[in-house]
Amino acid sequence: MSIEFFLTALVIVATPGTGALYTVAAGLSRGFRASAVAALAGTLGTLPHLLAAITGLAALLHTSAVAFEALKYLGVAYLLYLAWATLRDKSTFEPRRAPASAMKVIGEGVLINLLNPKLTIFFFAFLPQFVQPGEPVWRMVELSAVFTGLTLVVFLGYGAFAAALRDHVITRPKVLAWTRRTFSAAFAGLAVKLAVTEA
Repeated sequence: MSIEFFLTALVIVATPGTGALYTVAAGLSRGFRASAVAALAGTLGTLPHLLAAITGLAALLHTSAVAFEALKYLGVAYLLYLAWATLRDKSTFEPRRAPASAMKVIGEGVLINLLNPKLTIFFFAFLPQFVQPGEPVWRMVELSAVFTGLTLVVFLGYGAFAAALRDHVITRPKVLAWTRRTFSAAFAGLAVKLAVTEA
């Protein structure tokens, strides 16, 4: 593995996106355990895209406008739902709220990244740059494993940071209200960004 790949992958993973945002929201609302589960879920959500890139399915998605648009708008709809739910759920960051089940957090976290077709296209364009002609498929698998590991570590870091700030947020009503609005706007903004993404 080259240092160029590692640094590039680290920058990409560290750039906040839907998975990181969901992990931070989980940390603020339910603490570190929930953020760790969300981080794992977000990481799992990247695996189908990595698999698609390795097997060449991304090329099919890239050439099929109908498939890309269908998956894209499912992702847009889900992000808009999260924006609406975050804004409407007044108990999202309440300290005494019963924690969501791990399966629910995993389901939501996986869906967020799974319904994002630009990830497949991204991996299709990104990974091959670091594979030399004639190298076996396992080389792509190795790079994918490194990328996935970095994703998990960075997401756990985001979640731990958010969980550490949790008490400062939930004890201040004004901060709590603005936090909800910020996350709602962020999910809506990501939905708009995804909507204008071209295959």
